Amino acid sequence: MSEMVELGAPVKFKIMGREYDGKYGAGMLDTLRYYGYEVPSLCHHEAVTPYGACRVCLIEVVDKRGRSKITTSCNYPVQEGIDVRLDTAEVVKHRAMSLEMLVAMAPASASLRAFAAEHGVTKPRLEAAADGDCILCGLCERVCREVVGQNALGMFGRGTLKDVGPAYMEASDACIACGACAYVCPTKCIGVIDNADGSRTIDRWKRTLPLAVCEKTGRKFTPRYLLEHLGQKMGGLARNVLAKAPPYR
Repeated sequence: MSEMVELGAPVKFKIMGREYDGKYGAGMLDTLRYYGYEVPSLCHHEAVTPYGACRVCLIEVVDKRGRSKITTSCNYPVQEGIDVRLDTAEVVKHRAMSLEMLVAMAPASASLRAFAAEHGVTKPRLEAAADGDCILCGLCERVCREVVGQNALGMFGRGTLKDVGPAYMEASDACIACGACAYVCPTKCIGVIDNADGSRTIDRWKRTLPLAVCEKTGRKFTPRYLLEHLGQKMGGLARNVLAKAPPYR
């Protein structure tokens, strides 16, 4: 029977043959970046649960018995005695294939095409979707649920019918127009528009909310619903900010 190791226990592991200290069970991608190694990714953010959707953060892991495998680093745990290898021929090949599939899903995303080109994918061999701009990585849904705490978005459907958004793709009352989803979106397919009438629109979710006005500068700066949400979650400082904001017009 293998020895049980407590999560967070100190372990020794290797990166490209060089030994490092790690914490058992920690995410390998964050650990690699902590030590200064560059590993590309699209669907990962340190503030939310790893999902492994984009399959761009690939690494090769060699275990203590010398067996190797290609795996996503974002949801692969640090373990005792493993050797992590970056940008091997197999890793580069599999990463390029993942990027080709993603570009085929979202050919309308200029940022995704540029990202793919940086990693050698300039002429994808797969037939592209007509106007796709989303890779269904779920990062917007996770940040809304895990960080903002609003659950305004969800993943639904299967296969070619899979999608992400509010229920029935209609404007959701749970959306506070904070813009966190747009901030983390790797393909930049979620637009945040501050309108001339003093409102903010999250275009992909069809949600428009009025902006609060700063009493000192007169500037419209953020949705009042967001201030109220922060006041409930954070108390103290956020409530003081809310108290100073006049009613929206």
